[in-house]
Amino acid sequence: METIARLAREGKAEVPVYAIGADRRVATRPFDVDGSPIFVAEGIFAAEIVAECRRRGLLAGAYALRRPRGATFLRRLARDLTEQRKAPRVLVRRGITLLRTEPAVLRRQTGLGAEAARARQVLRGVAALLAGHPRRR
Repeated sequence: METIARLAREGKAEVPVYAIGADRRVATRPFDVDGSPIFVAEGIFAAEIVAECRRRGLLAGAYALRRPRGATFLRRLARDLTEQRKAPRVLVRRGITLLRTEPAVLRRQTGLGAEAARARQVLRGVAALLAGHPRRR
């Protein structure tokens, strides 16, 4: 939360670098929003901070991406195989598990305050936010 607040306040912060294969943070790096009036935080755990961001006045919008589960499974598998993140058998098993649990994940994210939306809806929402904000200098 402090990193999000620093990005909103100062436009830059040190952010973690994760190694997916190692399943842990391995470093940090500087991140600068480069004058943008908004920034997007994304990921499976983003909904965990929606309420606190809203409480601090830092939240412009919160979305949980709703996609066809089969398409998500295939995209994830192709990405993970290409990046050789883990053994193929592990990736397939993990992908099937995630495919089955996806509806529960979406319910949890919306329960935490994110709005379930398709990709085009999210893009339109972000574009509207950008259109309504002056550029930060």
